[in-house]
Amino acid sequence: MKKFPLEPIEKASRKKLRDLQLSRLKWSLKHAYEKVPHYRKKFDAAGVKPKDLKTLADLAKFPFTAKADLRDTYPFGMLAVPMDKVVRIHASSGTTGKPTVVGYTKKDIDTWSHLMARSIRAAGARPGDKLHNAYGYGLFTGGLGVHYGAERLGLTTVPVSGGMTERQVQLIRDFKPDIITVTPSYMLAICDEMERQGFDPKKSSLRIGIFGAEPWTTELRKQIETRTSLQAIDLYGLSEVMGPGVAQECIETKDGLTIWEDHFYPEVVDPVTGEVLADGEKGELVFTALTKEALPIIRYRTRDLTRLLPGTARVMRRMERITGRSDDMLIIRGVNLFPSQIEELILKRPELSPHYVLELSKQGPLDHLTVLVESTDQGAAGKLQHDIKSYIGVSADVKIVAAGTIERSIGKAKRVIDKRPK
Repeated sequence: MKKFPLEPIEKASRKKLRDLQLSRLKWSLKHAYEKVPHYRKKFDAAGVKPKDLKTLADLAKFPFTAKADLRDTYPFGMLAVPMDKVVRIHASSGTTGKPTVVGYTKKDIDTWSHLMARSIRAAGARPGDKLHNAYGYGLFTGGLGVHYGAERLGLTTVPVSGGMTERQVQLIRDFKPDIITVTPSYMLAICDEMERQGFDPKKSSLRIGIFGAEPWTTELRKQIETRTSLQAIDLYGLSEVMGPGVAQECIETKDGLTIWEDHFYPEVVDPVTGEVLADGEKGELVFTALTKEALPIIRYRTRDLTRLLPGTARVMRRMERITGRSDDMLIIRGVNLFPSQIEELILKRPELSPHYVLELSKQGPLDHLTVLVESTDQGAAGKLQHDIKSYIGVSADVKIVAAGTIERSIGKAKRVIDKRPK
């Protein structure tokens, strides 16, 4: 693959990076405090002012921001600029309450496009490549975030969006793209459709898949790479912090996601106490945006669980792939488990399909877990049941269902169905 020159900041010294972070962090705290009444109230209640930040470690003195802050100020209470400076608005789906609304100035969009171009380049794309973008367009940040970055990098961009899986496959066959951007669960559905059409996924033109928007495991990466001829690369972002392009796995190393630390300052904290943890310790990821104009974000609790690691392909630190969220954790008869743990066990058994759902119900006063997974081998149920009990420590029913029974996601996969009485 042809080498592509890195930006100076991608290979700068840690000291130069920290100096830049401190300068930008001081600006971001001041901007939030002076322009957003909600932040001013929170800072005052915590007894801190922007001038109290003398070192990067001083950020721990400042209060967290949570999704509730954006919902409590819905729709535009967290904006730091007048509406005539806001050129675009995105929002979450709002399936669990009011959506979280984010705004962007022209400069914010330019920064986002630049960081997505940097991300796509780090994943191995080069100007002149064709990119098949199957992330959803609209209020969801995935589609447009990737689109602007791909165009900035000089790629031929095919804005397919999500859904219409049969047509997705037809366009991949006809247009012969080099790269696909999509959720990992929907990539499985695309592979299924390729095989249904008699087209071997290994013979497609795709050489790189950039996957994000939902947690996925090492086992799922192996399954995608085994079924296709592409390299599966991880992408991370969230709308409250910017959208996709906050962190990106580099194709040279494929060893976790490089955080673009010149624009986002990461912390990992204890999910219960909020105490800042040392690099290498696993906890909840927290981000502070360093350059955002329209919606400054200070110590945002992502609920994603990971740990920070030293840089390898770039000077910036890495984060481990997200495999679960603190708010995704299920407690079944006193045992904590994450859907990703079940997925890992399923994907280790070749007789099982990667398509599954977890159903929660009540058996008397106790919560009960049923795993529905596609397979042609009815005997696999007992094996998976044994694995779940042995490795996770919880008893679960396993039901083998026919191929095509589990609903295919066109975006983020819905892995848990809660049938417990409200």
